Amino acid sequence: MTAQLSHHHVAVIGGGTMGADVAIVFARGGARVTVVEPQATRAARIGDHAREELGLAGRAVRAEAIAVVPGLDNVDWDSVDLVVECITEALAPKQQLFAELVRRARPDALLTSNSSGIPISRIAEGLATAGRMAGLHFFMPAHLVPLVEVVLGPQSEPERIAPLMDTMRRCGSVPVLVRKDRPGFLANRLQHALSREAFKLIDEGVASPEDVDAAVRFGFGFRFIAAGPVLQRDHAGLDIHAAAGATIYPSLCNDAQPARCLTERVAAGRIGMKAGAGFQNWPEERRLAERARYDRLLRQGLDLLRGELPPLD
Repeated sequence: MTAQLSHHHVAVIGGGTMGADVAIVFARGGARVTVVEPQATRAARIGDHAREELGLAGRAVRAEAIAVVPGLDNVDWDSVDLVVECITEALAPKQQLFAELVRRARPDALLTSNSSGIPISRIAEGLATAGRMAGLHFFMPAHLVPLVEVVLGPQSEPERIAPLMDTMRRCGSVPVLVRKDRPGFLANRLQHALSREAFKLIDEGVASPEDVDAAVRFGFGFRFIAAGPVLQRDHAGLDIHAAAGATIYPSLCNDAQPARCLTERVAAGRIGMKAGAGFQNWPEERRLAERARYDRLLRQGLDLLRGELPPLD
């Protein structure tokens, strides 16, 4: 991969919510992006979405660098430097796609997956190209959440992956290197550890869902914008944390299955905003208002962190 993002051509396979936002990230940094999306309705919305979001970032002109095509046959594979897979979260389709990408992409092109939990080593099984494959995991909404995980598989070649870290910084992202390919990688493992305890507390009647959210958002979570859990302990004192941990750890949830408050809602079809109901009811007008509030606060958070984020190319 070349040093200048303006020379890069990135192929994003899958133009759903995540794929469209990933395309924005790379276009924001100056790369040329081809999104492969066969579903006409999804494909049609990508251009307007990119123009709106890049316009809000002061880079509306870079939306012109995003092209949308219906299939792999429509990609100029000879010029593609990086592939980012953003299709359905299932192993078999991903393995099938990567077997096809190995045949189509240049031998020096990096092949990455945005899977949120499937190890890149599983996707790469049986492929001779495992050395140039890695996880590249974004967080929704990908163009607003700075973090991206670069996940090494057992056969990933570090000399091929190092330039990817630099590329993501040039896009204004904050890449973290995950050296061992474990389910959930880094951030999702941390997030699920918190969620397991949160939902167990709801199951046990210790606190309501609303109070659990408030405890995180306006308590220790509020401090995370300034310092993560490791640095935070240096602020507070490791001795205090160790002493509190000795008391609290034995009683923390260690269940191997999701909490009842989750499984019961899933069984009832109350799976969140996309279904109109989760822990709360989400009629369309309320859902749109909540999403606008959520995105607005994320943008304000980005403004607060601007001086600590990598500068865009």
